Amino acid sequence: MSTSAAAPFAHADFRRLQFARVAAIVAAQAQGTAVAWDVLERTHRPLDLGYVGLAQFAPIMGLSLVAGHAVDRFDRRRMLALVYAASALVAIALFLYTRSGARAVWPIYAILFFSAVARSFGQPASSALLPEIVPREAFERAVAWGSSLWQASTIVGPIVGGLLVSVVGAKGVYAIAAVLGVFAAVQCAQIEKTPTRMSERGVTLASLLAGVRYVWSHELILGSISLDLFAVLLGGATALLPVFADLLHTGSWGLGFLRAAPGVGAALSGIYLAYKPLKRRAGLVMFACVAGFGAATIGFAYSQNFFLSLALLFVTGATDMVSVVVRQTLLQIETPADMRGRVSAVNLVFVGASNELGEFESGVTGQWWGPRTATRIGGIGTLVVVGLGMILFPRLRDVDELGGHRE
Repeated sequence: MSTSAAAPFAHADFRRLQFARVAAIVAAQAQGTAVAWDVLERTHRPLDLGYVGLAQFAPIMGLSLVAGHAVDRFDRRRMLALVYAASALVAIALFLYTRSGARAVWPIYAILFFSAVARSFGQPASSALLPEIVPREAFERAVAWGSSLWQASTIVGPIVGGLLVSVVGAKGVYAIAAVLGVFAAVQCAQIEKTPTRMSERGVTLASLLAGVRYVWSHELILGSISLDLFAVLLGGATALLPVFADLLHTGSWGLGFLRAAPGVGAALSGIYLAYKPLKRRAGLVMFACVAGFGAATIGFAYSQNFFLSLALLFVTGATDMVSVVVRQTLLQIETPADMRGRVSAVNLVFVGASNELGEFESGVTGQWWGPRTATRIGGIGTLVVVGLGMILFPRLRDVDELGGHRE
């Protein structure tokens, strides 16, 4: 490993943050796989998989502004530790409910709702904390490594979840998720760097909406997160993977590998970007990769072969990672330190909409049109979004070197 590529790991707080994030994400991904399989076994309806996403999107939308203000107002390290502790409690609640033998689905939605409440605070805190513990010259590599580790966790988590569901059932997954949540909380509590806080102490409408105003007035940030929102909202097929696992004649183990395949592609793409950061035409590369994401999604909708489906999901992850690195780098470098929590919270709404609300959209359209048609139309929609984005956000399209300017 070259010294420049490894630079972020020279900082102990960066290592602690990544240990915590990896543990928490593995727990969340394994838990998500178990929940998806459990819900489908209980109801046998794609629409109910969509409700899983909707239950987790509602708190993110409702609490985002408050969460962003809190992240800028209070100690981000302590807040993140509390969030991971709360995630452990959620896993314990799922374990106890599954162990009880009850068959109703709505308590699962209720527990996931409270899980999303914690996530509303956790993601902005984690995102805003990273620039505080890594110097600017190493930040783009830190984003690439952090994103790669995140994606590597999405590889391990679903596979562990799928295998454990087939061996010991969902409750075994929830027990492991609880232990990992406690570990993540301990790691965050040990971060030494004291984060920057905003000087304004009171909660006002102006301070709550400051992140929204900042994003709206900065084309690079607005364009990058808008592109991610609509591309993944339309093109994501994650919610329907349990149905595709059935169509491809695999069991829960196959679902685990299908859910992990995008993570494999994204992790390898992120590691490549850590060694070879984007030097020229970052904006055009971002648009091209989002188009590749849409094209691979269309191919996945047509695929009748399990291994071809894995390969196409691999491509969706690899191309999406480029978009993530560009967006996260622009988001943090272009935002003042004392506003990063509020701006990250706005970003969380976009990400939450593209993931959780996208899962609901996939569940509804999958119920209406069937999973293959719904996924195919979503991929086509992603290509349309890319075309519109290049017209509506010319400054984003023309970005050359990341971090070389400020609006």
